[in-house]
Amino acid sequence: QVRLVESGGGSVQTGGSLSVSCAASEYTYTYPFYCRGWFRQAPGKERERVAYINPVGKTPYYIDSVKGRFTLSEDNAKNTMYLQMNNLRPEDTAMYYCAADDCQKWIGANPSPTYWGQGTRVTVSS
Repeated sequence: QVRLVESGGGSVQTGGSLSVSCAASEYTYTYPFYCRGWFRQAPGKERERVAYINPVGKTPYYIDSVKGRFTLSEDNAKNTMYLQMNNLRPEDTAMYYCAADDCQKWIGANPSPTYWGQGTRVTVSS
């Protein structure tokens, strides 16, 4: 069983910065081997994979719309990952969810990791 607890988020104007964090408060011995990252879901839109990291390659993947603006990082000693979001845009407004699971659950047209955080809201006003 893996329990992910999110914090951070909030409201900011266009061009501002926010960060969200995700701590694994409960985890199994397999957790370090999971791909871990972030999804978001804007009102009226489908869930979107934003960024994730493969523990083997250690190179984060980002969707094109956030490349150069968002940075995924981890503190493995704390089992915590972060998403630093800079130069935010109104279209970044969404609920942000961290997730973790076998890497095969992260690929394809409909990625579906098993373990999810509770979600945290990010609102960007113009």
